[in-house]
Amino acid sequence: MTGGTTKTALISGATRGIGLGTATLLARRGYALTLTARDAERLDAVGIELRAAGAADIVTVAADMADSSGIERVLAAHAQRFDAMSALILNAGVGSAGPLADASMRRFDKTLSVNLRAPVQLIQGALPMLRAGAAMDPGHGARVIALASMAGVYAEAGLAIYGAAKAALISLIATLNAEESSNGVTATTIAPGYVDTDMSAWIHDRIPPERMLAVSDVVEMVDALLRLSARAVVPNIVMSRAGTDGYHA
Repeated sequence: MTGGTTKTALISGATRGIGLGTATLLARRGYALTLTARDAERLDAVGIELRAAGAADIVTVAADMADSSGIERVLAAHAQRFDAMSALILNAGVGSAGPLADASMRRFDKTLSVNLRAPVQLIQGALPMLRAGAAMDPGHGARVIALASMAGVYAEAGLAIYGAAKAALISLIATLNAEESSNGVTATTIAPGYVDTDMSAWIHDRIPPERMLAVSDVVEMVDALLRLSARAVVPNIVMSRAGTDGYHA
């Protein structure tokens, strides 16, 4: 078990993009980390890199966020190694683009499973550990940070299913604050426009990477949230891209 003064975090989608950027930040801060993603080989390689970067301890669990038994394994692995949880970073997600008229129910089910059902299961399973983490550090409490999307705040043509899932995630996190902030567990959704990650490659023909938000921009927001006091509740942060009207991803 990691000692009571070491902060711990569980990060989903931890091997690429915003998840990897956040994991790297927290490793350098000396956090102990539970990392999960689907690719076991890449996950192990990232774990080695983050231990070298300064992580106090690393647990890696390969799992698909559409698989509830996989999520159970991730939660159990964190609970077995650590006494508590200082931060839960809900970064894993899937998306697809296309008109609502053409959306398949199979894709709908997958999108809701990964982008909404998995966060619900992770939050439920992590709450006892988050409350314990908050009790260990009452000044800062414990944080849940979930990656949403501007499409969950403002309608975006072609992103109906993805946007609906992210809108539900934003509502979920707001309710979590209403129920748990008095226990020292606070939560925030970050809702950016297009970020320069693999997930945004499909729109490069219209929005080149250099016009997208940088991964580091989102990681800076995560860093700031984790440094707030337990008295501060920030339900949602919208991050728009320069050169837009602020209402489109």
